[in-house]
Order: sequence, then structure tokens, then C-alpha cells
Amino acid sequence: MNRYANPAIRLEVERGMPVFVRELLLESMRRDSGAGDLLVSPVETQEVDGLLDLRCLMELKLPESEHLTFPAIPEIDPIPPGTSMIDLIRAKDLLLHHPFQSFDATVVRFLREAADDPAVTVIKITLYRVGSPSGIVDALLEAAKAGKRVVAFVELKARFDEDQNVTWAKALEAAGANVVYGMVGLKNHAKVSLIVRREDGKLRSYAHVGTGNYNSRSGRQYTDLSLFSARPELASDISDLFNGLTGSSLPPTGLTRGALTAPHQLLPTFVKYIEREAANAARGLPAGIRAKLNGLSDPEIADALYEASSAGVGIDLVVRGICTLRPGVPGVSERIRVKSVLGRFLEHSRIYRFENAGVPEYFIGSSDMRPRNLRRRVELLVPVLDLESRAKLDEILDRYFADESAWDLMATGSYDQRSPGSSRAQDFFSSSDT
Repeated sequence: MNRYANPAIRLEVERGMPVFVRELLLESMRRDSGAGDLLVSPVETQEVDGLLDLRCLMELKLPESEHLTFPAIPEIDPIPPGTSMIDLIRAKDLLLHHPFQSFDATVVRFLREAADDPAVTVIKITLYRVGSPSGIVDALLEAAKAGKRVVAFVELKARFDEDQNVTWAKALEAAGANVVYGMVGLKNHAKVSLIVRREDGKLRSYAHVGTGNYNSRSGRQYTDLSLFSARPELASDISDLFNGLTGSSLPPTGLTRGALTAPHQLLPTFVKYIEREAANAARGLPAGIRAKLNGLSDPEIADALYEASSAGVGIDLVVRGICTLRPGVPGVSERIRVKSVLGRFLEHSRIYRFENAGVPEYFIGSSDMRPRNLRRRVELLVPVLDLESRAKLDEILDRYFADESAWDLMATGSYDQRSPGSSRAQDFFSSSDT
């Protein structure tokens, strides 16, 4: 990665590139930088298999054939006509399932309404991959130009999106926004925004927490969740998170009202929750863990899950990608089941449910159970409290775990697909009106 008038900080090459070609690239970068030394050395050169950025394949034109394209799905607008997002969120929490419930009609609208609302005084947001064009950034620019206080934490280390993020950051600064450029040694992967509004002489906050990026394109191509809430305790946790991100060069150490952050709080808390399920099972109390996530490879989490399985806890996991667990191993993981669901949309939502002796706890947010998420990134998981939203999460977990086209992870580490075809769960939600 290179920046105008600055030395290169990363070089990625295809694994089979000859050494002399790599050295030629490094020498050319050294001359271009005008510096004697580079910030990247041959030893630090990152090797990848195949193309460096598979998104370039999106530029290829396909033949016009109905067999090569998916039919459009109806993106449901869950907001009744004539109703504002703020009015709905003030009345109750909203949990939305994208792309089946429109991202643009909800998340983008939330920020556009805030930009146009004279009662809104502050908008705070984290930006990781926003894409271009971006209705999200357009709303932030409009708000900043209107004199609202806009605070944007822009992650400059979002792989392949570095240049675009720099461009948006400069545009936001030019419009008068306060832009924070990442943290030393950590990526900020949290997906969260906070709107502060003056109502009846007092300030009230409205929050959005997502499992996916503030990006309309991925909002149409990925399955993700959005939670909108005006709960004071959640808003206070998020306000504390933003205060820490914008006022310190150190990562947040933890939140105090129910939300969880990495890199310091989330891992020990989840290990404690898993151990609690094991203790409940040993006492004959209701115990169980259900989760949907993108990856699970943290050794401490894996060990805790093995211990919980051995103690009698049923553990059902939908893990799209890497999973270092081995389910169904006698004496170790007989009660662990792992499925992977692949389909038209990239599975990207994260849901965590702990039975907790019959008083279940639910979380959604940005974090997977991988070392990079738990130990090297700022992440945010938030509790889901209202019964309607919890019922929706249970339905999602039920549908994905029962998906007839899912791939079962075996004790050998191989996968067996139950039946051919694309995701039945995605088909169901694509045709559902909720």
C-alpha cells in the first residue's frame, strides 16, 4: 500500500512470484519514495494465493443469460409510510435482517433523517468499509455542513479500502467533521453510530449497532443484522465507547452496562459465560449455547467449548468459514454440532445465545471468535433484550441450523453437505415479508 509523498507500508504479492521480481518491486518503491529505507522489507512482504483482490472479478462482464444471474428479491421497507425512524426507535427497539429488510430504507435513512433533523445536535459513527458512492457519507457531509457536530472514526487499515477511506476522511474534514484516524496497533472493527437529539429541553440518544459495514453494496449482498435502540443504558455504553475512541490512543478496557468490547473485555466475559453454562449443566439446570458467526479459531474459546460439551452443554454453531473445533469427538465434543451455510448472499451476521439456566442472554455485533477479533481489534457486541427481537434471532438460528443444504463439519475436519442446492434459509427469508 502506498500513499502520495509517503513510503510504502505494505507489499502483497502472489505466492509464486520469483524473488528477483519482488526485489525489483521493492527497489522501485524505494526510488519512488525518495527515502533510503522502506517501512516494508522483503521479510514483511505478504504472500497470498491467487489474485490479490478477488473483487476485481466484479468488473468482468458476464454473458446475458438468466442462468448466470439471480432474480431480484423484494427488499422490504419495514418503516410504515409517514413514520420517522426516530419515532419508531423511541417506541421500541428495532431488529432488522438485511438484505431481506432494506439497508438503504433503514440504516441509510436513519442517518439521512438525522442530518435533516434540526433537533439533532451530534452524530457519531465508526466507518470501516463504506464503499463509493456512499449514502452514509453523503448524510454525514450534509450534517456537518449544516453545523451539526459530526464525529467519524475512520479506519485507515481496512484492507483494500485504504484509499477510499482516506478520500472520505478528507471530504468529511473539509466539511467540518471531526475525523479520528484509527488506533496504534489495532483496527477498529465495531459497527456503531449514535445520534444525540434535543427533546423537551433534554438530550436523548438513539443508537444503531450492526453486524455489517456502513456500506449499501454489502447491505444488498451480505446477510447482516441491525439493532436500533433508544435504551439509555445501551446509549450510555456506546457514548462511553466513542469517548474512549476519540479521547485516547488506547483501546477501550470495557463497558459497564451490558455491552461488551474487545480487545480486553469480550474474551474473558465469553469464557466466563461458557463456563457458566457448564456449571449449570453440572447442576442439572437448563444449559445451552447457540451461535451464528463467520469464524471460530481462538484457542481459549475452543477449549472452553470442549469443557462445556464434556459437562453436558448442547452447543449448536453455524460457522460460515474457518472453524478449528472438531465436533462429535467421543469424550470431547459429542454435544457440539457445527454447520456452514453457503448461498446467494454472503453470511455475515453474528448472533450469540446463552441459555443461562432458563433466563437466556442474546448478543449481536461485529465480532467473530477469532484471535484477531478478540485480541487485536476494537469490537462491539450488544445485548438484545426485547422479546420480539429475541424471537426473530431464534427464528434465524432455527432456520439456518435446519437448512437442508448446510454443510456439516465432521470430527475428521471435513464437511458433508446434507443435500445439493443453495441455502434454504436464505430462500425462506428472501420470500418472507418480515
